[in-house]
Amino acid sequence: MDKRNFAFGRMNYILLAIGMAVIIIGFILMSGSGSNETAFDPAIFSARRVKLAPAVCFVGFIFMMYGIMYHPKDEEVKS
Repeated sequence: MDKRNFAFGRMNYILLAIGMAVIIIGFILMSGSGSNETAFDPAIFSARRVKLAPAVCFVGFIFMMYGIMYHPKDEEVKS
């Protein structure tokens, strides 16, 4: 089978995998114990959960978009 029939190349899949790993890390940073009806846990408003984790997820989503749109310049484009 001719490799030119595929929508993505090997580098695209590598970039997508890296982006997915960064997003998973962001969600892991967001996780933790929460408050319940009897006790309030102020850790739910920590800077790691409110600022760092969403920023890491955002970077991961941007990286995934780059992985989707990546096109190597040395390939010959045939239409």
